[in-house]
Amino acid sequence: MKPKEILFETLEGNKSERTPWVPFVGCHGGKLIDVEAETYLKNDDLLVQGISKAIKLYEPDGIPVIFDLQVEAEILGCDLQWNKDNPPTVVGHPLNEGKTLDDLQIPEKDEGRFPTILNAMNRINDEYGDDIGLYGLITGPFTLGLHLMGSSIFMEIFDNPDNVIKLMNFTKEVAKKTAELYIEAGMDVIAVVDPMTSQISPTDFAKIVKPAVKEVFEYINECGAYSSFFVCGNAKQNIEEMCKSNPDNISVDENIPLDYVRDMSKKYNISFGGNMELTTVLLMGSTQKSKQHALECMDIGGEEGYILSPGCDIAYDTPVENIQAVSEVVHNKEAYDLMEDFEELTEEEIDIELPDYEKEDKVYIEIFTLDSKSCAPCQYMVNSVYEAISDEMKAKVDLKEYKIKEKESVARMKKLNVESIPSVLIDGESKYQGTPNKQELQEDIIKKIEEKS
Repeated sequence: MKPKEILFETLEGNKSERTPWVPFVGCHGGKLIDVEAETYLKNDDLLVQGISKAIKLYEPDGIPVIFDLQVEAEILGCDLQWNKDNPPTVVGHPLNEGKTLDDLQIPEKDEGRFPTILNAMNRINDEYGDDIGLYGLITGPFTLGLHLMGSSIFMEIFDNPDNVIKLMNFTKEVAKKTAELYIEAGMDVIAVVDPMTSQISPTDFAKIVKPAVKEVFEYINECGAYSSFFVCGNAKQNIEEMCKSNPDNISVDENIPLDYVRDMSKKYNISFGGNMELTTVLLMGSTQKSKQHALECMDIGGEEGYILSPGCDIAYDTPVENIQAVSEVVHNKEAYDLMEDFEELTEEEIDIELPDYEKEDKVYIEIFTLDSKSCAPCQYMVNSVYEAISDEMKAKVDLKEYKIKEKESVARMKKLNVESIPSVLIDGESKYQGTPNKQELQEDIIKKIEEKS
């Protein structure tokens, strides 16, 4: 079978000749050809070169052409901050800066970076489309709504839910239009990437998000493509509602137990994928650790309806040999199954000294993220924390973000028993696993300041 046929069989929930492998190559494609992320994401020639090299190196069954959740937001007027080794970050929110929903229009194919992306998609489809499944990644309605409105969307959910539903009715149309353009350019799978849904309750998800995404998935299928619902962060509480949205596939990261996703997906007869650890394994681990982790994921995922992939886009500096190690296991799993066991892996010991929180004069606020420049839930959590700290508080607070792309941060996270990303800790105590309410966070900080006075 061709790689894409293996992928399609699995997307339909069937058993194929082996587990399909979909490395989510985003800005990492730029690293492969020695260009920075901003340059890479703005140039169709470079996108083609980066994905072509990734296909040669990683032997995927499916691959995205671009991984950038700010494409639609940029066209709609969001200000972006560009990065060297990450996708851009949204730093301006039109609906929070004087514009109304009536001022916004559904993007057309000649706007923003669409011409660049569509050209790259067409060229990659011409070259590889007969053999490899091609993914078009679009921004999910809720995440795009948050880009447009900013973090005030969370208060709107409680104060004016009808306004948020109205916003979702607009962003779902943007999603449908983007899906249409990508399908016309040869994309086989449209993944609706909506990471910020991990920050809301199942009740709010069912009321606000599900009607919008369900319509998007129906439209994708009507256009002849497969659909995938991609979420990162601690979204376990919403997995069942995601399944009820009727995508062909759901994809998750390491914050959610893979066996839970497997069981829930099978309950609703949809395929599932993801869960490979981006940082501790692929970015900072060894080839052997990458192989072992791939085998563990495939063993949990089982032989029907599971797609092996990382939980989000592969970090820019991820060692090529680690991703190739995963590919090697995928294409030679039977040989690895014959091994009695793997050599025991030992992790590098890093000595982390924690402050004596109760004796310190300042209140320590530690934010553990994947990277607030590249991870939308992380970005909005970090922004919310900074917004909650008034000028009067600053002298009494020690605030720092710990990105788990760094070994020291991982060691600190383990020492503090942090169980999910992103998380906010106050004086060593885990307080928030999602974007905090500004008033509630301020009250927690003030209480701590008063205790130390």
